[in-house]
Amino acid sequence: MTVVPDDGLSLAAEFPDATRDQWQSLVAGVLRKSGKDVSGAAAEEALATALEDGLVVAPLYTAGNTADGTTGFPGFAPYLRGAAPASTGWDVRQRHERPEADRCNEAVLADLENGVTSLWLAVGGSGVPVTDLARALDGVYLDLAPVALDAGAETGAAARELLRIYDAKGVAPDVVRGTLGADPIGLSARTGEPVAESDTADAVELAKLCADRYPGMRALTVDALPYHEAGASAAEELGCSLATGVAYLRLLTEAGLSVDAACRQLEFRYAATADQFLTVAKFRAARRLWARVAEASGAGAEASGAGAATGAAAQVQHAVTSPVMMTRRDPYVNMLRTTIACLAAGVAGADAVTVLPFDHELGLPDAFARRIARNTSSILLEESHLGRVTDPAGGSWYVEQLTDELAHAAWAFFQELERAGGQEAALRSGMVADRIAATWAARGKKLARRKEPITGVSEFPNLAETPVVREEAAADRIRPLARHTGDGKGLPRVRRDEAYEALRARSDAQLAATGARPRVFLAALGPAAAHTPRATFASNLFQAGGIEPVHDPVSVDATTVGSAFAASGATVACLCSSDELYAEQAEAVAEALRTAGATRVYLAGRPAEYAQVDAYVFAGCDAPAVLSSALDLMGAPA
Repeated sequence: MTVVPDDGLSLAAEFPDATRDQWQSLVAGVLRKSGKDVSGAAAEEALATALEDGLVVAPLYTAGNTADGTTGFPGFAPYLRGAAPASTGWDVRQRHERPEADRCNEAVLADLENGVTSLWLAVGGSGVPVTDLARALDGVYLDLAPVALDAGAETGAAARELLRIYDAKGVAPDVVRGTLGADPIGLSARTGEPVAESDTADAVELAKLCADRYPGMRALTVDALPYHEAGASAAEELGCSLATGVAYLRLLTEAGLSVDAACRQLEFRYAATADQFLTVAKFRAARRLWARVAEASGAGAEASGAGAATGAAAQVQHAVTSPVMMTRRDPYVNMLRTTIACLAAGVAGADAVTVLPFDHELGLPDAFARRIARNTSSILLEESHLGRVTDPAGGSWYVEQLTDELAHAAWAFFQELERAGGQEAALRSGMVADRIAATWAARGKKLARRKEPITGVSEFPNLAETPVVREEAAADRIRPLARHTGDGKGLPRVRRDEAYEALRARSDAQLAATGARPRVFLAALGPAAAHTPRATFASNLFQAGGIEPVHDPVSVDATTVGSAFAASGATVACLCSSDELYAEQAEAVAEALRTAGATRVYLAGRPAEYAQVDAYVFAGCDAPAVLSSALDLMGAPA
């Protein structure tokens, strides 16, 4: 019997130390089974994953990958580990954009009574009219619930109306909390219009007013969503936010505010995606980068005593679950995406988190969707207890290394923007649009080849799903979905599902016109063990384009395929089997399909030379191109 010593037990004491060389040798053995003959460091490199911005995720991290000692402590510069010294969770901020004041008020009160702690209101334009803001906030305890405005070109009027409402309700200025949302550069990015002098004048006036009378209210928002929604990478999103923040610091300090006071007028808004670790790294890197900007600008000069922390350089962050990742097909999967994004933002230390409802891309969310959105944060905070620990990802070799590399990539892009004359000049010249367009084009290729899968859309689509119908939202929500065109009309709004959505819309149109979707006959050769992998692949691929696969009977050969194809109602066919059976049967079956009237014969597998086979579908093929061509051949409406 082994007795545990009083001073504890080292659980690894009986095991010899392993080396990286030994691990690489084991990896090489695994890779050889999949046909990759590599060894040593090359084996490790074969498992690395390339990200945007030149970042590479290694398959293994060790203590040797730790950052350079700049992590600091929560509540102290560089604020990498959090703006506050201790975690208290995050502000659950729900977005409301109904234009009818009464219905907006109904939704606002329902949210506040069931877990939401602050409001993000669309005012003017597609939101509630400025003149109806008081009705929309009727019954809201404004001394308890912070309000963040999103009013675009009507920010000045909306902000003054909100402050008037506070005064009318007798809310003490020192307990007012929220964000007035002035963001003239962000508005210019969305609309393509030059930054208006009246907008910058409003921003300065509101900042001075908040600094003098409403210490808990921030006047300006540095909104990075216009860049994210245009397809920017994480580093580009961060770089644009830094350049915008610097522009606002210059604007406010030139108007007479101190650097510390100017910093306290800014809130930063970033997208949180389902890429959990990249999101964690982005929010941590953002705080570190902004602390560096603030330090270089002289923030903290008002502090007394060595090492005193004023918090002026601590970036206040509002996380919004990414609209780009949201899908219109199989929208319930969006609940999973937003849960991961919310978790990542919370772990990363975001001050406020907005979970967009799962039906956000379909129109105005209903009560059920809003309930699920707010409960996402409630579960993570109250049941998963994510707010109990400050910076729970801190110290992870992977997270620290990714944060550091992302911070350097973002800083490099920020310096490019500054050399170009700053964010406003870079927008005006087209530099920002061109850079983001190139990034999105590269990502579009990954989406097309399904290297970046979209569950429920490009992978595992459900053609039999019941469409989710919602009340139509305003025509643009500032700017409609659009591609990069270089038309000078502002940054576009892109979505990951856009290529596949266009294909599915064509299929829907044919279904509406004829009562049937376009069909493809799956000619499966041999036993199930031989054809199932490729038949499953082909079925998924064609359904991603709205093309219904017909796999009946389970298996065919050259003598039975003609009648089976004729009974399927399809006009094209796809052979599915193993390479061995292709060599034996593919040409004969393809010829029989031709005789039966098939206008195109596909083969699921790598391109080869088979007579009567017109095209090949395989992992990594350009799915939208293949599917669009098939729909053209089937006569689906364009």
